[in-house]
Amino acid sequence: MRKALASVSLCALAALFSAGAQAQDTGTITKAVGGYTFEQAAKEAEATKNFHSADGHLTFAIVTHTAGNGFFDPVYVGATAAGNMIGAKILLLGSESPTDDVVREIEILNQIIQDPTIDGLILTTPQVGAYNDIVKKLLDKGIPVATTNSFDPTIYMRDGISHTGQSAAAAAIGGAALAKCVLDKGLDKGSILFPSQTTAGNVEVNNRVVAAFDQVVKDLNAAGKLANFTVDAGPEKIGIAVNDQDIPGSIVTLLESRGDVVGIFGPNGAVTPAIVTAISQTKKEGQICAYGYDLGPPILEGLKSGALTGSLGQQPFLQGFWPVMQLYLQIDRGIAAANLDTRAQVVTKENVATVGKRFEN
Repeated sequence: MRKALASVSLCALAALFSAGAQAQDTGTITKAVGGYTFEQAAKEAEATKNFHSADGHLTFAIVTHTAGNGFFDPVYVGATAAGNMIGAKILLLGSESPTDDVVREIEILNQIIQDPTIDGLILTTPQVGAYNDIVKKLLDKGIPVATTNSFDPTIYMRDGISHTGQSAAAAAIGGAALAKCVLDKGLDKGSILFPSQTTAGNVEVNNRVVAAFDQVVKDLNAAGKLANFTVDAGPEKIGIAVNDQDIPGSIVTLLESRGDVVGIFGPNGAVTPAIVTAISQTKKEGQICAYGYDLGPPILEGLKSGALTGSLGQQPFLQGFWPVMQLYLQIDRGIAAANLDTRAQVVTKENVATVGKRFEN
């Protein structure tokens, strides 16, 4: 009798253990607490494809202020990749200029806002206060807007509009790398210059210069060497003005007229390639700690040749990809103003080979 009871007890325990093990192994959740299934909730809303234009598919336009220097190429790639994922048509638009061209960008934007097929707009906003009328017209029509790359804190309905981009404060990373380079070379004196397109009115770029300049000053001061160097970012600390029609020539003139340049920093994708050209022309590769911004083709070549010591990336693929997804989420899910900081990383000759493997530089 005792053997029989023991046998029954062991069987019961085995059954309980088996049932418990199965429950632990799966851990599958098939329904939400609200009672609906996740499959149902994950489906696109029936009305999404006919939002605004009611033509059976979504059409988003992305407009930039300079499509001519290569920086925005991976932005356009990212936007296209996101559009393919959600079945949206993406219009890739922008100024053909290799330098900031806000006038042309606004011309394109004024054409786009009249297009009845547009269901959403992504735009760069380098000139503060220049886009409010455009944004207001679209929002009044019920068309969502997202900004990318450059940030305008005063734009109409800012708190309701998502922004994807890198904080200008990230330029301090480049400033720190520049100061370290100068100190590691054992240099005790010389000029460190910050040339920039100060007349372009790009507040984001101006703020980058300020952040990089302040970091260089801070690090040289901490090393007890600041008094030995001339750190020059112009009278307003937003950069030494360059000639937009000949930026490389302006920088060559700076290098030759100062005569003691040991460091230089370019704050965008127009000035940085010009630094590469100027250093190559004056044959100062490796002699000057040269840092910049962005990772377009000329900059990557400059890093490989040694004309440029380092440059800050912005992960621009994300600056195209996320705004498209944000507009889609806003239309399909009502999710708005989800900002994304694309961060920064210093790219040098040592790691430049890892950049741009799939066009996402």
